[in-house]
Formats: sequence, C-alpha cells, structure tokens
Amino acid sequence: MRDSCKVSIVLLLVLINGVFGDNPYRFFTWKITYGDIYPLGVKQQGILINGQFPGPHIDAVTNDNIIISVFNYLREPFLISWNGVQQRKNSYQDGVIGTTCPIPPGKNFTYIIQVKDQIGSFYYFPSLAFHKAAGAFGAIRVWSRPRIPVPFPSPDGDFWLLAGDWYKTNHYVLRRLLEAGRNVPFPDGVLINGRGWGGNTFTVQPGKTYRFRISNVGTATTLNFRIQGHTMKLVEVEGSHTIQNVYTSLDVHLGQSYSVLVTANQAPQDYYIVVSSRFTRKVLTTTSILHYSNSRRGVSGPAPSGPTLNIASSLFQARTIKRNLTASGPRPNPQGSYHYGLIKPARTIMLANSAPWINGKQRYAVNGASFVAPDTPLKLADYFKIPGVFNLGSIPTNPPGGNGGYLTTSVMGANFREFIEIVFQNWENSVQSWHISGYSFFVVGMDGGQWTQGSRSKYNLRDAVSRSTVQVYPRAWTAIYIALDNVGMWNIRSENWARQYLGQQFYLRVYTSSTSYRDEYPPPKNALMCGRARGRHTRPF
Repeated sequence: MRDSCKVSIVLLLVLINGVFGDNPYRFFTWKITYGDIYPLGVKQQGILINGQFPGPHIDAVTNDNIIISVFNYLREPFLISWNGVQQRKNSYQDGVIGTTCPIPPGKNFTYIIQVKDQIGSFYYFPSLAFHKAAGAFGAIRVWSRPRIPVPFPSPDGDFWLLAGDWYKTNHYVLRRLLEAGRNVPFPDGVLINGRGWGGNTFTVQPGKTYRFRISNVGTATTLNFRIQGHTMKLVEVEGSHTIQNVYTSLDVHLGQSYSVLVTANQAPQDYYIVVSSRFTRKVLTTTSILHYSNSRRGVSGPAPSGPTLNIASSLFQARTIKRNLTASGPRPNPQGSYHYGLIKPARTIMLANSAPWINGKQRYAVNGASFVAPDTPLKLADYFKIPGVFNLGSIPTNPPGGNGGYLTTSVMGANFREFIEIVFQNWENSVQSWHISGYSFFVVGMDGGQWTQGSRSKYNLRDAVSRSTVQVYPRAWTAIYIALDNVGMWNIRSENWARQYLGQQFYLRVYTSSTSYRDEYPPPKNALMCGRARGRHTRPF
C-alpha cells in the first residue's frame, strides 16, 4: 500500500494546481477493517473506519475539495458512495458499481470530491455486497461560506443523528439469503449513531437552540423522529433551505436527510429522543437522551409513541415541506430565482417498481428490467468505448405492462441540458424510496392511485422542495422535475437495500458530444481499472 500511497500524494500535488482551482482542500485517510460490534447486545462482525462505528464525520464548506484516501483491509472488494453529494462533472467519484472499480483487498484508492455549489446534510455509506448492513457509514455536513446569508441565527450547537434499522444477523448471511432468491427477515431493532436504547446523550443549555441533522441510513424501513416535550422547526432538506414549519414528529424515509432546530425551552430534566419504524405492523423503537445541563431528573415514564401505519398523515406532512424562495442556498442569490415551474419538460419518463420472480428467484425491477452488475463500470466502458458492457435503451422509459421481468444491465439514455419530468409509479403495498445520484430535483407532486396527465393540475410549480431522495407511498405516485445539467453516468436506485441489491436500480447516461472539461472531467489519473478496462490509461488531470 505504501507505493500506491506515494502515487496518491503525487496525484494530489497535481490536482492542487489543476482543474479544481483555489478552493480549500481537506485531507482524510481512512482504514477499512472488520471489527466486533455490539449495537443490539449481540456480538457481530462490523465494518469500521479508523476503528469507528459509525465512521468519522466529514465537515466541509461549499466548494471545498475533499481528498479521502481509503485503504481496504477487508477480505473482499469495497466502495464508498456519497449520498446527496452531486459530484459535478465527475461521476467516476460516485463510488457505485456502475461508475467506479471496487477497491481490491489490500489496496487503496483516493477519492477526489468537490462539494461544488452545495450546502446541507448528507451521508456516506458502503455501496457493495450488502456492506451497508455492517457499518462504514457516516455524516457529511457542508456549511455555507461565511458571507452567504443563512435564513436562521447560528445555532448554539450542531448534532448529527444517523438513524437506521438494524439486523443482529451478519451482513454476509443476509447477502447469501438474497443471492439464494429469498427475502431478508424483518430488522431486529433501530440504532441512533450506532447504538441502541438510551445509548446516546445530547447535552443542551437551557434557553439555547440546537440544530439536529437526521439521516435515515437504514436498509428497510421509514423512521419517525421526535423529541419528548419539544417541537422541531424544519430548516433544511438535503441541501435546500425550507419554509420553517414546526413539527412534533417527522417521517424520514430511507436515504433521506433533514435538519431541524430545537430550542431547550422546557423544564430542566432529561427527555427522550425517539426514533421508531413507520408503516410496519411490528414497531421497532429506540431512544437517546436530550439532557439539560442543569437537569437533576432523568427520563421518566414510557417513551412517547408516534404514528405507525397511517399513510394520510405522512402524505400531508410531505406536502407541507416546501422550499424557502427568499433564502440563499450555496450562492447569495435567492433559491427562488430559478423558476422551474415556467419550464416545459421536454418529455416524461415513468418508472414503475415491481417484484418479479425470474429463473425461480425473487428479484426486483424498474419497468420490468432487473439490474445485473456489469463486469466493467459503465462509466469506464462508455469512456473507453468498450463494446458489450451495456446497451442504451435496455430499460424502457415507460412500464411495459404485465408482471414479468428480465435480467439486464439497464442503462437509459438522456441528453445534457434536457429538462424532464419523471413519474415514480408504485403499485405495490409498501412505501418506496428513490434516490438519483448526481442531482437535486423538484418534488412537484404526490398522490394516491394511477398518475395521469390530469395529475399535473395538482403540481406545485412554485416552491416545491429540491432534494435527491423521495418517497412514493403504497399504490401511489410521485412526480419530479429535473434539469439534466450534470454529464455522467448516474445511479437511480431504490433505497430499500434488498430491493436495490436484487435489481431495483438502473443508470441514467446523461450525454454530450463535447469532450471539454467544462462539461465533464475524464476518469482521474488514479482511477482503478478492472474488468474489460484493465490495462487502460486515462488522461492526466
């Protein structure tokens, strides 16, 4: 690994004087290892970063360059992806199987990421081999630049909560179940920052206000977040400042991130912070403690209950989450200066999830296409023009009808600077959660039943929230508007990790004939080469 580290250092020296300009650099070295963890009281094999579970958090400022050298000490290939970080012009750094060669055991790879024109709350996670059920996830906070106004006073503290469902079963056992065509069981519990019931304490000063950044890093269930006796003011969703509505509890679907302000304005004692599963017959619950610094009284009584199966209340809440049009985002101009509702989409893509059985095994699909991982990252195959790795159009842009499915390495084509409408149609009885890498999109509408052209009359064309992960309720639809302004190969996937693992994902190839670095960077000089790209060389940058 020492030689590869030297190569990485040389690369970084080139980069500092290269295309990323004069923005600050932040350097990290991460060692990925196995380790024993006991989050639910049972010994498990976890995946640690620098010995930590969860992994270290990343703090950056808009436009910073983040250089992360990852050393893989596992016995299997490994990748990290960066949920919500847009990787402008640089999809190779996205860290998923369609863009990036896995880091082999005993090797290292240096990610070179710029949080270009972004602020907000995000997280990273391991993207291969169901590793997400073993750890190696962590928080990402992107702060506004000093002179950019933020639409609320600086909080007196900033806490992150990585919440997610959890299995006592080791990840490799869960993976074998999926590969055998069986479903994974219902999760065993819920964690907050890697710990179970009462495992975390957040200390606050009376009368002061704190920011809580909440991400659902789980694999299977929507979560509800609440704090006993306190209200929460929503201020940010995945990089968008929001209308500052006040909530007593908040639904956080798989893969989503929220920021809320909480004021310590109650009697000085300890209060429950509660996270529980949503839309599940069996309710999983965990707690942390909100501790007033002058408290002499611990938590008392049962943890406050939250909503469970009711869909209507969650849908109503989702519709109240809107963009703050007068607030600045990563730049000083107001977020509302981009009038997405005045742009006519060039076309409509409808994506329907399904759960077909293929070759006697359970699979999941999008428009009938169940994704099969390629032997060569799609981005490299596209760049080097390697034939036979994928075919554009291997997934249709509308559901074909019927209940069947087929295995394919599904890639859909799109053009740079297209403005399109995407409708997610869900005819199943479970909530779906969809993520689009490389982008933030406007959630213009959601409702029950079948989407039709008449559904557009219900769209929010003024202040829809912009985000990268969105839910679709059972037997319902969600519509988004998206400006395809980021060239690359981008993953559109289910955030339910069993469904993602068994095929509910595909890649959107956003294409331009231009070869200018203004539009897209080539794969970096330190890019790992695997599959049919082995032995190839990229241009230096």
